[in-house]
Amino acid sequence: MLNNKNILITGGTGSFGHHFVDYVLKHYKPKKIIIYSRDEYKQFLMDNDYKEYRDILRFFIGDVRDEARIRMAMQGVDYVIHAAALKQVPACEYNPNEAIKTNVTGAMNVINASLGTGVRKVVALSTDKAVNPINLYGGTKLVSDKLFTAANAYSGKDGTRFSVVRYGNVAGSRGSVIPFFQNIIDNGGTELPITDYRMTRFWISLEEGVRLVIKALEEAKGGETFISKIPSFKITDLAQAMLPGCSMPEVGIREGEKLHEIMVTREDSLHTYEYEKHFIVYPHYNWWGPQDVLPGGKPVEPEFEYSSGTNTQWLSVEEIQALLQTDLDKH
Repeated sequence: MLNNKNILITGGTGSFGHHFVDYVLKHYKPKKIIIYSRDEYKQFLMDNDYKEYRDILRFFIGDVRDEARIRMAMQGVDYVIHAAALKQVPACEYNPNEAIKTNVTGAMNVINASLGTGVRKVVALSTDKAVNPINLYGGTKLVSDKLFTAANAYSGKDGTRFSVVRYGNVAGSRGSVIPFFQNIIDNGGTELPITDYRMTRFWISLEEGVRLVIKALEEAKGGETFISKIPSFKITDLAQAMLPGCSMPEVGIREGEKLHEIMVTREDSLHTYEYEKHFIVYPHYNWWGPQDVLPGGKPVEPEFEYSSGTNTQWLSVEEIQALLQTDLDKH
């Protein structure tokens, strides 16, 4: 599907961008991959990482806040992956105007530029924090998700198709708990602080996240939210997997932090279908109908909720250690 196609990734120098590029170059033969981001140094480093693909990769300095610039970058583009966002919860709480400019206005700019340049499909990356948001970051991403879903109403029958992929903290990505713990361990620490002993999270690797985006690009008709079926783990088990026998002082939940990640709410269950390896939350608009449901799924039970705290799949300490080692071996 991506063979001989032009692909643009906003925020493409991040963890997801690197893995997406790796995956696409391994499995497809794209005509061009455009990395659109505002950090020229990260672009320089990424360009060096992919020297042998300079005939395919293009680096475009720009900000999603600048609609004219991103519209220019999208000329001739077939598919857009929107990964750019301000993601740090405390930073967004302290800088709400900046979070809104990037996460909300930036989303509108991506939508308008995609519609204006005839992009075929757009997949926007979401987060568990957009579900029942309790912090500004989550609030901005909820608005972003709604914007991308509603954008299908403006694209016409054969126009741009917009969909959303939702997952929680990606294992090992910048800002996740794993590098935080690892930094303590690397500096000789003997205890790992736990904000709350009851805390759980979903485990998703970057590769699983990339595969879900590819699935959305392949299958989306417009307006769907794709969510992977993935295992949960306890934060205390992660700490013991990384530093066996360590002490774990409970330090209290940070501002805007949840005990559990929720991917599908009870309210969403009315429009959610379960598939073999994922869920899809379908849009609830008059332009969408039952005929648009992708084959192979079945409606979830009323008031179903997909939460890391009540998940049916759990990782043991040993399984977490094996996954951590697999990730290390890949790097």
